[in-house]
Amino acid sequence: MTAHYDTLETREPAAREAELFARLPSVLRSAMAAPAYAERLKGVDPASVTSRATLAGLPVLRKSELPALHKASQPFGGFVAASPGSFARLFTSPGPIFEPEGRQDDPWRGARALFAAGFRPDDIVLNTFSYHLTPGGFIFDASARALGCAVIPAGPGNTEQQFELIEAYRPVGYSGTPDFLKILLDAAATAKRDVSSIKRALVSGAAFPPSLQAEIKARGIDAYQAFGTADLGLIAFESEAREGMVVNEDLIMEIVKPGTGDPVRPGDVGEIVVTSLDPHHPWIRLALGDLTAVLPGTSPCGRTNMRIKGWMGRADQTTKVKGMFVRPEQIAEIGKRHPALGRLRLVVTRQGEADAMTLKAETTAPGDALREEIAASLRAVTKLGGAVELVSPGILPNDGKVIADERSTA
Repeated sequence: MTAHYDTLETREPAAREAELFARLPSVLRSAMAAPAYAERLKGVDPASVTSRATLAGLPVLRKSELPALHKASQPFGGFVAASPGSFARLFTSPGPIFEPEGRQDDPWRGARALFAAGFRPDDIVLNTFSYHLTPGGFIFDASARALGCAVIPAGPGNTEQQFELIEAYRPVGYSGTPDFLKILLDAAATAKRDVSSIKRALVSGAAFPPSLQAEIKARGIDAYQAFGTADLGLIAFESEAREGMVVNEDLIMEIVKPGTGDPVRPGDVGEIVVTSLDPHHPWIRLALGDLTAVLPGTSPCGRTNMRIKGWMGRADQTTKVKGMFVRPEQIAEIGKRHPALGRLRLVVTRQGEADAMTLKAETTAPGDALREEIAASLRAVTKLGGAVELVSPGILPNDGKVIADERSTA
C-alpha cells in the first residue's frame, strides 16, 4: 500500500511552483474568453503573469459578490465561457450561486483527500452529504468513485434506513459532517444496530472540535478533516501527520490581508484566495471569505505542498457604526496611507448610548503627530470619527481580525 496518492504530492516545492505558474498564462487566456473576466482583467497580458508577485497584482473576485453577479447575468455571472450544456451536472447553493460540475474524472479534486484519510480502492463509503441541488453529495461521491470506491448515496437523515444499508453493505468509510456522524453513532447505540464496520471518515462542512474528535476516535473511527467549497471542491485536507491541512494539487493558494488582495507576511492570519487551473471553468483569485495561516515547512507525512492551519474564522468583518458600514478594506486603506504601521484593529464599543471606535495600530515610533495623522485618515476613509491608540509591534493578536465589534448584544 503506497503512502501517497501519486508522485505529484512529494515533488520538490520549487518544481510544483514552476509547473503551476507555467500553466497559469494559458488558464488566464481561457478565463478571459468569458466576458466578466475579460472586463475585470482588461489590460492584463496573460503571458506576464508567471509568479506570485504578478498574480497578486490581479483583482480578487469575492465570493460574497457572486449572488448579485449571477443574478445579473445568469447562470454564471459571465465568468464561464463554456455553455452550461458542456458540463456534467448543474447545481445551486444558497445565494443563489450557480455551480457547474466538469465532465473529467474527479472534477472536485477530492480523491487525494480521501486517500490521505486512509480510503482505498474497493472500499465501500457511506456518503451522507446532501444530493439535492447543492453539490456537496456529488463532490464526495465523485471523489470516492474516482479513487475506486463504491458509494452508498445515503444523504443526511433517515437513520433507520441507513442502519439497514450499513448492516447489509458493511461500509468501511464515512463521508459527511462530523455532527451527523455523531448522530448516526448515537442513534445506532440506542437502537442496538451494528455500525461497527465504519472505521474511517472524512468530515467537512462543520466544526470538528477536539472534544468531538476524541469521542469519535474512542468509538473506533479514525476521522480526518477536509476544507472545501461548493465552487472549488476540496481545497485542503488532513493527512496522518495531523499537522495542519495540506493544500490540494492544481490550485494556487494565497493568503491576503482581509479586504484587500495583498499577501500577508509569512505566518500571519489572512483571507484565503484560490486560483484554479481548470481551463474549462477557471477561478482567478477567488476570495473565499475564510481565514487561515500558512504553516512553515512541509508535512512529516511526506507531502510537500503548502500547509495551512485550517479554518480560523470569517474574513468579512463588516459592521455598522452609527448607521454606516465600516469594512475591512477601509482599514486596509488606512494601512496603505501609513505604510510604517504594522497590524491594525478597529475596536467598536458602546460609550454611554453611542457607538465608539478605537483604531489600534502597531508602530515602532509612536507620537502625537502620528496619532493625529492616523485619526485624520480614519475620518477621511470611514467618514466617522474615532480614537487612535498606538501600540508596540506584536501586541495585537495574529488572528486576521481587523474589525472587532465588542458591543454587548444583551
